[in-house]
Amino acid sequence: MTLSLAFSPCPNDTFVFHALAHGLVEGAPPVEVTYADVDVTNTAAERGEFDLVKVSYAALPWLLDSYDLLPCGGALGRGCGPLVLAAGPTADLTGQTVAVPGDRTTAYLLFRLWSARRPPARIEVVPFHEIMPGVAEGRFGAGLVIHEARFTYPRYGLTALADLGEWWEGETGLPIPLGAILAKKGSVDPVAAAGWVRESVRAAWRDPAASRAYVLEHAQEMEPDVVRRHIDLYVNQFTENLGEEGHAAVRTLLDRAAAAGLVPAGG
Repeated sequence: MTLSLAFSPCPNDTFVFHALAHGLVEGAPPVEVTYADVDVTNTAAERGEFDLVKVSYAALPWLLDSYDLLPCGGALGRGCGPLVLAAGPTADLTGQTVAVPGDRTTAYLLFRLWSARRPPARIEVVPFHEIMPGVAEGRFGAGLVIHEARFTYPRYGLTALADLGEWWEGETGLPIPLGAILAKKGSVDPVAAAGWVRESVRAAWRDPAASRAYVLEHAQEMEPDVVRRHIDLYVNQFTENLGEEGHAAVRTLLDRAAAAGLVPAGG
């Protein structure tokens, strides 16, 4: 049996899944890997396309009838939230067009919670790599960015209007839940899958050099220092085990979003 596995080409995901993707996890079946941005995997998972898949926590209310949430392999943390960027110093988004990386991403859900009292005039879903250049060129009034953009946005002459991770932590005291790993019901045993994923995480930590070439191959021209900082930020204790604090962060996010009418209740 070969399992289909989908995750992003970002360094945190390739680092985490290197061992599993290369048949280095004892007892795990072979996997066929698809690399796709999370906005793509969110909608693909809704169609049931993959056995194991990385999605946004914000997409869980639409997916948990068909998938089980694994307690490992995902992305949660502190100091790693999405940023709202602009070409100038103003924090007033009224009347602005804001570019976002996907309409069911955790980043966009956090943005909607944060901007409820000052919503922009228009939202445009834009491929992630086009957001910062588009803001710098004036095509968008602001942009919502994630991942390595935390380290590179000054190169575009942009200003961070808000760090939604800092906002979330200040509001809740909890880490920010970004990306989740799901196992398709009836296709893969979630307990076994969690064991394979957790061992892949631990293998990455035991020998970081083993995955270096694989990570850099998919890192979309990121400099090695940015890759290292990216992994250090997004691969942490919650990647190995969500634990009580991680589960509390997920419940709080989805409960607040449901109370605001942004996601279905009971996700």
